[in-house]
Amino acid sequence: MSAPASVQLSIVIPVYNEEANLPTLFARLYPVLDGLKRSYEIVFTNDGSADRSIELLRAQFKARPDVTRVIDFNANYGQHMAIMAAFERVRGDVIVTLDADLQNPPEEIPKLIEKVDAGFDYVGGFRINRQDSFFRTYASKLINFVREKTTSIQMTDQGCMLRAYSRPIIDAIVRSGAINTFIPALAYSFSGNPAEVGVKHEERHAGVSNYSFYGLVRLNFDLITGFSIAPLQYFTMFAMASSAGSFALVVLLLVRRFVFNLDRETFGVFTLLAIVLFLLSVAMIGIGLIGEYVGRTYQVVRARQRYHIKETLG
Repeated sequence: MSAPASVQLSIVIPVYNEEANLPTLFARLYPVLDGLKRSYEIVFTNDGSADRSIELLRAQFKARPDVTRVIDFNANYGQHMAIMAAFERVRGDVIVTLDADLQNPPEEIPKLIEKVDAGFDYVGGFRINRQDSFFRTYASKLINFVREKTTSIQMTDQGCMLRAYSRPIIDAIVRSGAINTFIPALAYSFSGNPAEVGVKHEERHAGVSNYSFYGLVRLNFDLITGFSIAPLQYFTMFAMASSAGSFALVVLLLVRRFVFNLDRETFGVFTLLAIVLFLLSVAMIGIGLIGEYVGRTYQVVRARQRYHIKETLG
C-alpha cells in the first residue's frame, strides 16, 4: 500500500546504533500515533549505524509500509544532518522530531500536537525531572546560560529533541540550506509564535549515549557561533582591556625602575617575557575564534554535498 501524497503528521527519528531500543520504540510509538486518529508517517534516518539498526528498520517497513519510511545514509553524518534529510522529504502539515533512545517518551507527543493545534508554529519540549548524570545536567544548565547571554535564542532546554514544527517552519529551514546548524535554534529564529511544554524524561532503556563530550561541546559551539557574533565582540572587548592593562603595567614598571629606582634586580627579561606570553595567549584565543567563523564560511561557499543516501524505503 503506497503512502498518500500528504499527511497530517510526520514523525522524524534519527537512528544511530539503536538496535537495542528500536523494538521497544516501535511497540510504543505506533499505538500512540494510531490513537491520534489522524493520518501520519514516520521517517527514520539511519545515520550510518554499525549495528543491526537498518535490518530492524527494514523489517518494520515491511510490517507497516503504509506509514513507515526509511532513509539510509552510507556513513555517519550526525544527528542534525539526519534530521535535515528527513525534513527535505516529509509530507506532513505538522512535523515532530523524536530521539530513538526513548528518553523522551513517545506518549508525550500529543502534548506538542495540542499546542500546534492551538495556533503555535513551533513547540519546544523541556525535560521535567531529568534522568541524566549530574555532569550532563549541570553542564546543560551552564550551556543554556551561555547561549542566553550570547544569542537571541530563548529556549528552556536546548538539548531536548522532542519538538513540533509547523509546515512553514520546516520549509524555511530547508530553504535556508544551512550546513552546520542547530535545528531547534534555526526554527526558533523563523518562528512567529513559539511555545514550550514540559515533557517527561526517562532513563535510557539500553545502550549508551551517542554524543561524546567532544560532540556535545562541538554542537553547542556551533549553536553559539552560528547564531551570534557575540564571541568575537566579547573577545575584542577582552583584548582591548588586556592591552590597556598590559600598557598600564609597562608604564608602572618604567616608573618604578627609572623614577623611584626600584626593581633593579627583577626588571627586564622576566617581566617583559610575562607580558609577551600573556598577550600571545590573548592573540591565540582571537585567532581560534576568527578561524571558527572563517571555517564556517568556507563550508558554505565550497557547496559540498552534505550527505549521501544509500537507500530509501517508502
